[in-house]
Amino acid sequence: MTAVPWVLVFVHSNAMLVGHVNNLLDAAGIHCEVRNMTLGGGAGELPPLECEPQVWVAAHNQQRAEKVIREALDSPGRQPEWQCADCGERLEGAFDTCWNCGARREES
Repeated sequence: MTAVPWVLVFVHSNAMLVGHVNNLLDAAGIHCEVRNMTLGGGAGELPPLECEPQVWVAAHNQQRAEKVIREALDSPGRQPEWQCADCGERLEGAFDTCWNCGARREES
């Protein structure tokens, strides 16, 4: 049995965004693996890219996965980043609740 090669299709320091991409690919029927979700503590001892959460797919799904990711994250309707009014944390536009303190995004 031949091993299927895997390729990196997404990497980001925000683990919640990586989880979102994982969910998008899963919903599109593309099997993926999330790696490095707990390596943040190794930053400084390990190369930064090796510590950031990553999404990997089988090589034959790479183009399709990249298209799903691009359409979801680069779409014109994508919400801009925002700053939590309660704690000041910067958050991706896809999130309506602050991961740091739980406050809801204020409507503008």
